[in-house]
Amino acid sequence: MSIAVLRLRSLYISGDWHEYWRFHLQQEHKRNHLSLYKDGIPLMKRVIQARCSISPPSIAMPV
Repeated sequence: MSIAVLRLRSLYISGDWHEYWRFHLQQEHKRNHLSLYKDGIPLMKRVIQARCSISPPSIAMPV
């Protein structure tokens, strides 16, 4: 059995599972969402640039 599974089992058995899971979700949010969207929503930035631009936005078309 892997060490990660043993750690999760020990968290569950010790009663610390809920506290750990809350921490895990906060870290996941920081890692995957805050860093990705810290400068705004990428798609929204493209839409705003396209609306403010005189020329049409370039769209990559698969060939």
